[in-house]
Amino acid sequence: MEGRVALVTGGGRGIGRAIAVRLARGGAKVAVSYRANDEAAEETARLVREAGAECETFKGDVASSEDVDALFAGVKEAFGPVEILVNNAGTTRDNIMLRMKDAEFDEVLQTNLKGTYLCTRAVLRGMVRARWGRIVNVSSVVGLLGNAGQANYAASKAGIIGMTKSVAREVANRGITANAVAPGYVETELTGALSEEIKERILGQVPVGRFGEPEEIAEVVAFLVGDGAAYITGQTITVDGGMVMQ
Repeated sequence: MEGRVALVTGGGRGIGRAIAVRLARGGAKVAVSYRANDEAAEETARLVREAGAECETFKGDVASSEDVDALFAGVKEAFGPVEILVNNAGTTRDNIMLRMKDAEFDEVLQTNLKGTYLCTRAVLRGMVRARWGRIVNVSSVVGLLGNAGQANYAASKAGIIGMTKSVAREVANRGITANAVAPGYVETELTGALSEEIKERILGQVPVGRFGEPEEIAEVVAFLVGDGAAYITGQTITVDGGMVMQ
């Protein structure tokens, strides 16, 4: 990754932050995009710089084509064309299907799936021209298993897996790989807010018997964007303590 230009969307905290820091340790120049939390994004930038890498933050909504165009123009001006893209930005609006509102469905699909589409489309021209590129899309085990109360989220994450395979087939002969990582339950602010009863119920589904750490997801991403994974494309790697065994 030495000297490569990497963009991590949704990099302000959690898994995105861990990925940004890990890529920095690998020698990449790191751009971090985020939607709202300025303070969290600056904390990520501080950690990336402490890891020895250049870092810039870019505020915007990945579901907006105008914001995505501005994002990639900004990264190009700061560092050069994006060579490593990690589509991590995502959101949830949980509800059971009978009560789900159109807005809850639309917002999740717009951010999670359309955002991945817009960023991937934006990065491909430069990658094709360079005949090298790495795309990693963060999906979820929910996209493989489904989950009650998360039909919108499951649809978006399953869609990401299908999109990843299609993109991988389109650009494999141009030196570009596209893979998905499907985390299970990971220690983040979201899982930290769960009750002990719910945590115990979840852990009953995880053979390893614990939640994952953001850094464990980041290690898999770092492998997929490195030269050692040049012959891996179109794959979905689950990092879930054994919840999904294929």
